[in-house]
Amino acid sequence: MTSGRNNLPWRKGISPYKVWISEIMLQQTQVKTVIPFFNAFIKKFPNLKSISKASEDEILALWTGLGFYRRAKNIFKTKEIIKNEFKNRFPKKFKELILLPGIGRSTAGAIMSIAYNKSYPILDANVKRVISRYENIDIEQKNAIKSLWELSETYTPSENIFEYTQGIMDLGATICHLRSPKCSICPLNISCKSAFKDFETVKKTKKQKLTKRINFTLAHSNQSFLLFKKNEQSFWESLWTPYDNQHLNSKSIFKDPKKVQTRHLNHALSHMDLDITVEIFEYDKPFKIETNLEHQWINKSEINDFGLPKPIKTIIQTYV
Repeated sequence: MTSGRNNLPWRKGISPYKVWISEIMLQQTQVKTVIPFFNAFIKKFPNLKSISKASEDEILALWTGLGFYRRAKNIFKTKEIIKNEFKNRFPKKFKELILLPGIGRSTAGAIMSIAYNKSYPILDANVKRVISRYENIDIEQKNAIKSLWELSETYTPSENIFEYTQGIMDLGATICHLRSPKCSICPLNISCKSAFKDFETVKKTKKQKLTKRINFTLAHSNQSFLLFKKNEQSFWESLWTPYDNQHLNSKSIFKDPKKVQTRHLNHALSHMDLDITVEIFEYDKPFKIETNLEHQWINKSEINDFGLPKPIKTIIQTYV
């Protein structure tokens, strides 16, 4: 089984660092979405040495629009551990990798097999689909995941591990699609127990997405904006947003604006829809406020240096 997607950017000049970044980005995100974010990330931080000096904000800034921001926070935590406990050398042992934030069994296995050519099984979404169909296993059944891990371990060879791992991942991504798999050209179709099944009709009932309503107050003066860093327990944790009116009535902090305008934005996430209302308060000059919340006046030219949620960045760039 050979790899069919050698043009992917993380397959050029393979290193444990690049495999790590790509695998974290690919968690819950499609390849086509990840590619531009990966390229921008590697351009800014091409190796461990460069990312070792990065702040959490710098990493979050490069994540804007990719979603699931906890992944970026885990990258920051992991690079700090590697810097402080491994002398800025990427861990080479599975038992060390699996203890790092954001790295589970499958991600650790991918790093070991792709970067180090060591025989470790993986079970990402693509591989899970290939093996479950090949053996006709209902992944909703009790102990199905345990069985799939055992099978993945059985199928993983002791030689040519790199080729096998890339190949089975590619098979799931390019042939064994969730809907309309290309069974006629699959190299496993003779022995696959699910070959040529009608997967179009096997559809789960879609869960209705929740709608979250958020109200912000954005104070600005000329090209500067007052933004607040969300705390660890909040939605959009550690990202910078306008003042969230859930804390207090904004009128107790933002007084006598020169001009007020209201903007509305709907933004769809994979698991919920956001209904965002922003009151934009204009002032002649920046001012100090009394609050325990971490905050900062940020110039519009600097917003790419901070981790802002995509809809907030859109509002600032479009309406102000």
